[in-house]
Amino acid sequence: MSQNSSTEKKVIELARRLGVVRVRDLKEHGIHPEYLRRLCARGIFQRWGRGLYKHAESDVSENYHLAQLFRWIPHGVICLISALRFHEIGTQSPQEVWLALKHGTARPRIKVPPLRVVWISGAAFYEGIEVHNIDGVDVRVYSVAKTVADCFKFRNKIGSDVAVEALRECLQEKKVTRDQLWKYAQICRVAKVMRPYLEALS
Repeated sequence: MSQNSSTEKKVIELARRLGVVRVRDLKEHGIHPEYLRRLCARGIFQRWGRGLYKHAESDVSENYHLAQLFRWIPHGVICLISALRFHEIGTQSPQEVWLALKHGTARPRIKVPPLRVVWISGAAFYEGIEVHNIDGVDVRVYSVAKTVADCFKFRNKIGSDVAVEALRECLQEKKVTRDQLWKYAQICRVAKVMRPYLEALS
């Protein structure tokens, strides 16, 4: 086996393991990025975004854009409208990815996928994070209950009607318990705001 084919095999195996490969990933394994260009030219790989590549035969889910994002920003959390969409709640179909970052974190300098960033501090940032494997990439998404509480917290950004719709639907479909909702309402400091809606939907 030639050196080239041996190295290409390593790149393909890396793509199968990671799902999405960055140029940085190859450099960390001592492989020149030129191999990605060659594999793309032969149709074995596809360019998937700026500095991102995947095997042409790999299946891509409807949430591939979230995996794409988390190869660059693993410290963020999918939130608000994007989290509702991920959990199949409501009728919203965001054109941008809503991403939560810890307060004080710089805004990421990426254009694809387009972002809407909100900054959250303290327990409200760390609590309620779930990790889902999407196309071989670990993606952090807020839980249903945390997402609903966030919708009330950021109702001025997304609209009160979206928050109420999400609350009503997740209760009707038993995606959460009232105790879970109340826990995150307190963490997000929106208990007083959410209380009348919870009582009205009892």
